[in-house]
Parts: sequence; structure tokens; C-alpha cells
Amino acid sequence: MKWDYLQPVKIYLGKGRVQEIKKIAQELGCARGLLVAGPFFFKSGLAEKIMKESEGMLVASFGDVSPNPDVTEVDACAEIIRQNDIGFVVALGGGSPMDCAKAAASVALTQDSIRKYHGTGVALPAEHLPLIAIPTTAGTGSEVTCVSVLSDHANGKKAPIVSEGFYPKAAIIDPELTYTMPPAVTAGTGIDVLSHAIEGYWSKGHQPICDTLAIHAAALVFKYLYRAYENPSDEEAREKMCEASVIAGLAFTLPKTTSSHACSFPLTNIYHIPHGEACGLTLDYFVRINARGTGSERVETLAKALGFADAEALADAIFALKQKLGLRCDLKDLHLEEEQIAELVKISRHPNLYNNPVEITDEMLDKMYRYLAN
Repeated sequence: MKWDYLQPVKIYLGKGRVQEIKKIAQELGCARGLLVAGPFFFKSGLAEKIMKESEGMLVASFGDVSPNPDVTEVDACAEIIRQNDIGFVVALGGGSPMDCAKAAASVALTQDSIRKYHGTGVALPAEHLPLIAIPTTAGTGSEVTCVSVLSDHANGKKAPIVSEGFYPKAAIIDPELTYTMPPAVTAGTGIDVLSHAIEGYWSKGHQPICDTLAIHAAALVFKYLYRAYENPSDEEAREKMCEASVIAGLAFTLPKTTSSHACSFPLTNIYHIPHGEACGLTLDYFVRINARGTGSERVETLAKALGFADAEALADAIFALKQKLGLRCDLKDLHLEEEQIAELVKISRHPNLYNNPVEITDEMLDKMYRYLAN
């Protein structure tokens, strides 16, 4: 077995670490920064607080980022970078501001629209601006990945862009920033962490370091996610879910995600099911599929490493956790017609699907969506 491992992001994790933004930016040799965040953080005052704590290191801000960032938002952010002679970018928030900031920090150094690189197979140039990621959710793992997931709503497309230039230079993971997450967001982002860990583990691209990280992250989710959901002020649970999120990010970045993420894209794009919830919807289903095919022994090994008797028990535990968290467990409320099921099958044939250890056929997808719909 041949494998490589690369993790270029310097990680700062701990309560109160966001106050070190100026010091960290200086250590990286940065100047003239742009803060990218969702509108909520400008309304809540957190964005202003980060700007002040930078003591002049951040000179501009961009807040027009939607929950599933559009290519037009990336282009607008890139134009702000060009116009203000920006030297580095700080992304504050969940996966959406980070996805926008990653793409903008790279494409701003060209005169192109990000559309040129979105789902086209065209590689972004290697040059990019330094990025500091500050997550406010415990879920996406985007602070340590080289992936940006963008939508092109005008053309009905949602797809990831992968570029070495998307790796942040630093990630500041401060659990205090997650204390105000509503229970529904805690649940959705938390099940996304579990999806990252499990999919990274069984991906065709798996390797020993990422395997170990995946097991650690998944174990933390099973232990602490419901605690954080039930009691948002549980500081230990919040910190451990932050730990789980970043470690799951490290676990899937190189192996890549697989079937549940492939199926999540049409569920989010067409039916507006939040990303993490969409991933979690099919996760237990794919545990059962992968436990019966090529590489099944790895799924059984994972289940036992997490303290379960077998893969079936792991799948049952995932389903039970979703129920406790109030997450979607089926698609019955959508009343899907034949053509809608066919559309889901077609769009689920995303490149990530081919990372799955078991070959997923259209017939298998059709059977799954019918099961979830009835």
C-alpha cells in the first residue's frame, strides 16, 4: 500500500484563541486583510469585534454570503479584494463564508470569474492569498480542507472545487464561538462531522493516518453531540465537538467523502435540506450497503473500534442519534413522484460517489430513494 499525507494548516484550538488574531496574522507576515462573514455576524457584532481585535490588520469586510454561496458572491468578493489591494483573507463563520473566501482568495489574483473553474475540470492557478479560517460551527471541517463547495443557482449546479491553494494558512478554533449555535444547527453540523469521519474512513482513498483520525472524531461525536444539543452551555461538549470537527476534517481531506455526500448535493440543491442533515439522511443506509460488499471488513472494524457489536449496530446507532437530534430520517413529506426520484438518482451520480468502496448502481440509488420516500 502506497500513501501520502499532507496537512499544511497550523491549528490554534482553545477557549479565547480568537483574541490572538492580530498575533497570528503577524506571524504569517500578513497585512491589509479582508474579513469575510455571513450577514448574521455583522448584525450580532462578532464581525466588528474581530475587526477591532485585529488592531488595523483587517481593513475591509465582505458580508454578502448566503448559506449555499453562489459563484456570483465569490466574484463580488474577489472584486473587493482587487479594489482594496487586499493581502490576506479571514473567513469567519460556518462552511459557507469559508467556501466563499477560499475561492475568492484564489480567483482574485486572476481576472477570471470563478465559473471558469466550477465543475469544469479547469485547475485554478497555484498562486493565492493567505487565508485564516475561524469556524463558528462544529461541523464543516472546512478550516483544514482544500475544498470549496459552491452553487451556480442560475445554472442549477452545485459542485466542489478542489485546489491546493484553498488550504488556510491557519485555523483558529475557539469553542466559545459555538456557544450560541441553536440546537438545530448543532445537530445538523454535528451529523456532518460524523459523515466526514465515516466516509473518510471507508473511502477508496483511505490511509492509516486518516483512519486513526476518523475513528477518534466519530467516537467524540457519539459521546458529545447529543450533550451539546441538549445543553448548549455544556462547555466540555462544545469543545469536544470542535475537536471532532477539525479532526474529521483532517480525516476526509485526503481520502475524500463518498456516497452520502454525493447524494446530499441534489437533496440540498433541489429540496433545500441543509447540507449536514442531507448527508446524515443516507449515512446509516450506506453503512448497511458497505457492510455487505467490497471492503466490508473495514466497516466491521470501524464499528468495533467505536464500541459497537457490528456494522448493523453502528447503522442502528446513527439512525437513533438522528431521531434524538430531531433530524430528518426520511423523505416522506416531499411526496416524491416518479420523475423526481429519477432526477435524484441521476444527480446523485456525482464524482464523490465513485470513492465509495462498493459500486453504487442506479438501481441501488433508486431503491434507496424509494425506501426513504415511502
